[in-house]
Order: sequence, then structure tokens, then C-alpha cells
Amino acid sequence: MTDPLDSVFAALADPTRRAILSMLLEDDMAVTDVAAPFAQSLAAISKHLQVLTAVGLISQEKRGRVKWCKLEPDALREASVWMQGFGQMGGLDLDAFERFLEQELGEADPA
Repeated sequence: MTDPLDSVFAALADPTRRAILSMLLEDDMAVTDVAAPFAQSLAAISKHLQVLTAVGLISQEKRGRVKWCKLEPDALREASVWMQGFGQMGGLDLDAFERFLEQELGEADPA
């Protein structure tokens, strides 16, 4: 994916990644604390964190021996502006929006 907006929406498509972002709304967290509530291995959560970091939704910083994750809310700005465009047409019909996305994604992926 070359479009940053595509990458952000792809990252947000996963429920585990959305849950991680929700957790980081509260405060910065150590990677092990991020992983604690999930029934996934630390390696699997680390892969989710790599995806979120690659698209700029979070940043990671090593403090001593601990790697910390921080939400980068500005990375959602472009996606938010795009979504707000739908709100100007009245109420957003999420079912219609989902059908639109399925159609668009289906055309983009011929497989």
C-alpha cells in the first residue's frame, strides 16, 4: 500500500489493533502491559505494534530495559478528515459505508 490513508485504514481493520489504540488513549504503556489483556503471545502483540508504528499511529521508545508505546493521535487526522466528509451529507449510514468499502476493496484486490 502506498497511500498513507490506505495503510491507516488497513491497520485499523484489525480489532486487536483498535483495542490497543483504545488502551493507549489512557496513557503510555509498556509493551508487556499492552500484551497482558490479550490471549495472544507477546510476539503476536509485538507484530500488531509494529504495524501500528509503521503507519504512525503509535510510537515506541526504549526507556531503560522497557519498551514503551505512545499513541500518536495526529496520525488519525487525515482519516478523520476523510470520514467527516461523509458526515456533511447528513447522517452516516454505516451499512452503506460498509458495502461501499467491500466493493472498493473487492475491486482493488482481483484475487
